[in-house]
Amino acid sequence: MMPYEFDYFFNVMFMLVFAIVAVTFIVILVRGISEWNSNNHSPKLGVEATCVSKRTSVTHHNEPVAGDISGAHGYTHSSNTTYYAAFEVESGDRMEFRISGPQYGKLREGDTGTLSFQGTRFLSFDRHVSQKEDVSFEIEHCGDDSYRGLKI
Repeated sequence: MMPYEFDYFFNVMFMLVFAIVAVTFIVILVRGISEWNSNNHSPKLGVEATCVSKRTSVTHHNEPVAGDISGAHGYTHSSNTTYYAAFEVESGDRMEFRISGPQYGKLREGDTGTLSFQGTRFLSFDRHVSQKEDVSFEIEHCGDDSYRGLKI
């Protein structure tokens, strides 16, 4: 291969990769703005629903310390957790929403309540508390740091 052929090949490949990255970035940006706009123009709805499943998605990141890609100074490790909950409405349709960590922690599979959402955006889930969940526990304490049992 002649040197000028290599230069031409390199320039074409560089432009091709640059174009692919630029187009991908633009498509992702347009989709995000489109979904955000669609959600903003959707009505806020509140429907009776049941939480049918919960899941998490964990991503791990390893970044070289001080920008040294050889790893001579070690790596900084981090992770990110994304929380999801799926709800089934009275019609039998299921919807999955991205939710926050505290919302995920409060939610149990099988919970029923009012699901509020706007398009694909989760707003809230107000759980209906059943009578059997409204139970208080009391531990009877003896003077010698032992416990006799639970009183319900």
